[in-house]
Amino acid sequence: MIEYGRVENVPDYFGCNVFNEDTMRDMLPKNVYQALVRTKKLGMALDIDVADVIASAMKDWAVARGVTHFTHWFHPLTGFSAEKHDSFISPTVDGRVIMEFSGKELIKGESDASSFPSGGLRATFEARGYTAWDPTSPAFIKDNTLYIPTAFCSYTGEILDKKTPLLRSMDVLSRQAIRILRLFGSTATRVTTTVGPEQEYFLVDKKLYDQRKDLIFTGRTLFGAKAPRGQELDDHYYGNIKDRVHDYMTDLDRELWKLGILAKTEHNEVAPAQHELAPIFTSSNVAADQNALMMEIMKKVALKHGLVCLLHEKPFAGVNGSGKHNNWSMSTDEGENLLDPGASPRENIQFLTFLVAIVKAVDEYADLLRLSVASAGNDHRLGANEAPPAIISIFMGDELQAILDALETGEMIKAGESQEFEIGVEALPNFPKDNTDRNRTSPFAFTGNKFEFRSLGSADTISCTNTILNTIVANSLREFADKLENSRHFKHDLNDLLVETLKKHKRVIFNGNGYDASWVEEAARRGLPNYISTVDAMPHYTDEKNVQLFESFRVYTQKELRSRTDALLENYSKVINIEALTMLDMAKKQILPTGIRYASELAKAIKMKKDAGLDRSLETKLANKVTELSNALSDAIDKLDSLVINACDKSDTEECARYYRDEVFSSMQSMRSIADELEMSVPEDMWPFPTYGDLMFRV
Repeated sequence: MIEYGRVENVPDYFGCNVFNEDTMRDMLPKNVYQALVRTKKLGMALDIDVADVIASAMKDWAVARGVTHFTHWFHPLTGFSAEKHDSFISPTVDGRVIMEFSGKELIKGESDASSFPSGGLRATFEARGYTAWDPTSPAFIKDNTLYIPTAFCSYTGEILDKKTPLLRSMDVLSRQAIRILRLFGSTATRVTTTVGPEQEYFLVDKKLYDQRKDLIFTGRTLFGAKAPRGQELDDHYYGNIKDRVHDYMTDLDRELWKLGILAKTEHNEVAPAQHELAPIFTSSNVAADQNALMMEIMKKVALKHGLVCLLHEKPFAGVNGSGKHNNWSMSTDEGENLLDPGASPRENIQFLTFLVAIVKAVDEYADLLRLSVASAGNDHRLGANEAPPAIISIFMGDELQAILDALETGEMIKAGESQEFEIGVEALPNFPKDNTDRNRTSPFAFTGNKFEFRSLGSADTISCTNTILNTIVANSLREFADKLENSRHFKHDLNDLLVETLKKHKRVIFNGNGYDASWVEEAARRGLPNYISTVDAMPHYTDEKNVQLFESFRVYTQKELRSRTDALLENYSKVINIEALTMLDMAKKQILPTGIRYASELAKAIKMKKDAGLDRSLETKLANKVTELSNALSDAIDKLDSLVINACDKSDTEECARYYRDEVFSSMQSMRSIADELEMSVPEDMWPFPTYGDLMFRV
């Protein structure tokens, strides 16, 4: 066990709780290890005899570390992870037990599928579901249990999880990218998409958290007047980290490193009590698993420090919310980053080919990228001053934009003072990696050798976004390959294709201020979609072009897309419903009684002053204001109560979600404004729960 407080050599314990490559190489016979490598690299099925050897070694490794149980760990449509624990024990004839784990148990497990969201794919009485081992994501130990990353599907084969589509999308992108690479003479056999998801979060004191029903039930504050000080001074961003928070970050790093998670960068974020943790890049499916695990560990470690980690996209109104920046790139099995411009003409034009394919993909399927980050929580954040707008666009930066403009027009471009380059298939300037400024207002920004998709919400899984991103880019690459593979004049035809594609799809490139109101009008003129809310975005999952895309690659079926639309819209309605019920509970039982009690105290003071012959105008004015606000709050409670009851009449999921957005949420906002004004009129020692100032500045 690691002793806290002493100096540790991180490489000595990094990944100690992971059944990683080094461990497998040491514990598995050479032929078994090579079979597993082929499975991971080429997607080949494992022979059951090989699986038995791997399972036995995995069990021995885990048991030696005190593990007694294993679980198939998967990611259903709830947005959270799921697990069912089974012990390794197996009875013997003499009434004792031995520890066993078979290849069959490793490869496939059975789980009840009826209680997970399915969007109508499964009825309650159709309970059986299966989990299937993902050998490309390493098993790990947590809480004395061996966790085995798995996919999850129904008895009849429908996808019920977020991992399976991601794995499929990675395969289809690899196949299409290899077709393009062959045209440039590459010998690579696989392309892997890599992701580094930056994770923003808030920390609040546990004792204060426990006094707020809204934080407990919904993860965000449903009431709260602005504190006298917020983030106006810009002093928290990259500021000195408080000792308590630093201790938390230190322990968090240690726990993540033990699980092989490459936690790298940590700092204070813009809002008070807000922070960020960023890992190093890894393959998309491993990054998705690790990010889900990271969020769980962040919450657990916080509790040990008397803190609560808030991952909601907008825990506090009036200050920055929390996002998750999805840094995405593509790399070959030969170590080449396909979004690195390179130094040679071949590398440059290859880079431009992939770049233009991405521009085409984002323009054609901006609706899919938008809905991939849609949630009730993220609706509060997108378009605010700390997050990109709901309009999907691409930021390129001045230097790369100049190159694209020259490619389109066929003009010469200068690099430095003396050199000129003909843009196209002949040559490009040596393009430095850090060639772009960081446009924080752009949803999808090129940042030197990767794209940063900044629209994800803090609590989101990254699986859906990367499934869509992989698939839409694969589609562009497929169309390019179909046109170029039989070309007799490759350089000429490639140049024409890139120019034609860029002219058609350059509307999605925007290098300006995404917060400027004029961008909304400009985007509309360009024909770019602007889906403000989840309810606007989500139904586009089943647009004909999107169904055709996913079915052509066998990532989703139309039925599975429809089920996801229904499940996510249903989740949206449930989230708003829980928030509305929580607001009603707090307003009825805490806020309104406080207003009544304070008005009563003021009335007593007025009577005492009247009897004493003293001026009572101040108390009378304040009493009238508190009474008016309390009456208004009572009316707002009645209205919201009625709206929530009427919501039960809506049977169609989209109709129901729109009702919650247009009627219920609107009423919630009105109630909040009244309650927040009342908070400013009531003495602090009478207010029934901690204020914004308490929560954000007492960490």
